[in-house]
Amino acid sequence: MKKILIVGATSAIATACARLWAAERAEMFLVARNAARLDQIAADLAAHGANAVHVYKLDMNEFGLHQAMLDTCFKALRSIDIALIAHGTLPDQGRCEVDADLALREFSSNGLSVIALLTRLANPMVVQGAGTIAVISSVAGDRGRPSNYLYGAAKASVSVFCEGMRARLFRHGVHLLTVKPGFVDTPMTRALALPRLLTASPEAVAADIKKGVERAADTLYSPRFWALIMFCIRTMPAFLFNRLKL
Repeated sequence: MKKILIVGATSAIATACARLWAAERAEMFLVARNAARLDQIAADLAAHGANAVHVYKLDMNEFGLHQAMLDTCFKALRSIDIALIAHGTLPDQGRCEVDADLALREFSSNGLSVIALLTRLANPMVVQGAGTIAVISSVAGDRGRPSNYLYGAAKASVSVFCEGMRARLFRHGVHLLTVKPGFVDTPMTRALALPRLLTASPEAVAADIKKGVERAADTLYSPRFWALIMFCIRTMPAFLFNRLKL
């Protein structure tokens, strides 16, 4: 029976992942800010076959409370086979350009809080000498684009941090997967005019994440065509990149 920690468990992608693992009778520890929504998801997962579901209310910007959450998680699950780090927000780039305090809060939510959590989570994973950490970053972190460079900068910090931590954890039998979704149809993106052909469902991304965990992938673009799209964007000359509306 898999023991799974999911942080940001009320996000659409995390919930879709949890349902897949629930069907395998996993035991889960769910963390999110919204207690009522956590209880709803726990009931749903039980109906989908989860062996047991524990819930824990926490805003991940409360860095000082991360350790207490992890202590409670390890006490409940005893070990962690899979940890999915899926929390974050989608900042308003325009507002972040004129409000430095907001920009810093959003960078903290999407970057610093993830780094703080991973730093605390990695050590007990090293002690147990096994397990997988899957971290949801974003294609936005591959190159700073005018439309979302605050979000992209935060995700870039997460991706680079994960690259280094993956090499460290490899020596201890722990695997770290960096997940880079493209456009995903979630409540967080509903207000955006996303291109239909490039937009995936949370369920499709969740299926990719589950497969990525099972095959011990290092970096996962979801859907896979985003690897080619981002290669083109990363290698585009600056004189052309700066003239495009990306």
